[in-house]
Order: sequence, then structure tokens, then C-alpha cells
Amino acid sequence: MCDEHMIESVLGPPGAHRTRPSKPAEARRAVERAVAERCRATHTPCDTDALSDALLVVSELTTNAILHGGGVTDFQVDVDGPGVRLSVSDRSDALPVTMPRTDPHGRLRHGGHGWPIVCRLSRDVRVSDLPAGGKCITAVVPLS
Repeated sequence: MCDEHMIESVLGPPGAHRTRPSKPAEARRAVERAVAERCRATHTPCDTDALSDALLVVSELTTNAILHGGGVTDFQVDVDGPGVRLSVSDRSDALPVTMPRTDPHGRLRHGGHGWPIVCRLSRDVRVSDLPAGGKCITAVVPLS
């Protein structure tokens, strides 16, 4: 899903609890709380490497929404089954892109690594158009 973008119109479930982090650290804390709560509820140990992957993905999605998408307009984390579903919405209709490692002059670029990281660490990634404009990127990161 990262080389090609699946675009779909999405309406959030009615009554879903959502927050809107203004910083990547706030999104990471929300993911940590959700995963820790799930581990306590199911009496299972948390895989720290898998949690680190989820924290990196949510950090990249949130950072990209802030830097390139006009800010985070919606955020949702849901731990269900063997993974954590992370949804970050922003104001931009522009699709994420993978930038070449070098510029036209052959110099290494700074940045541009976030989208490939999201794609590499996630089991499923979807980009959805939002009815009022903007997009929602949902990534499912395995927890084991």
C-alpha cells in the first residue's frame, strides 16, 4: 500500500473517542497507554521491540501531519487483535511520497525517511480522503 495509495472515503465511527495531539510526544504517550492497558487487561507481556516500532510509526505520522499537512486534525489509536491501529488525519489532500535519497545534484537529502519507515514497520497502510477535505493515514503495526 505504500508504493500505490489506496484512496477511500472514510467517516469515523460515531462516538469514537479521539484526541488531537499537537506534538509527536503526545501521540507516543497515547500509544504507550493504549498498549500498556491492553497488556494489563489480557495479562500478557508487552513486546518492547514491537512497541518501539509502533511509537516510531506514530511519531513519523504525527510529525508529517504537522510539518506537511497543516497540523493534526484527528488522531485515534486502537489496540485490537495482534496489532495497534494508528490513524492520523491532517488538512492536506496531498499524498505521502517517497523522496529520492539524493537531490538532482547528487547530494544526500536531509529528511524524507518518514514515509518509508512507516511502510516498512506497518503490516497495512491506507490513505483515505476525508469528506471535508484532508486525509487520514491509518497504519497497523504488529505487536508481536
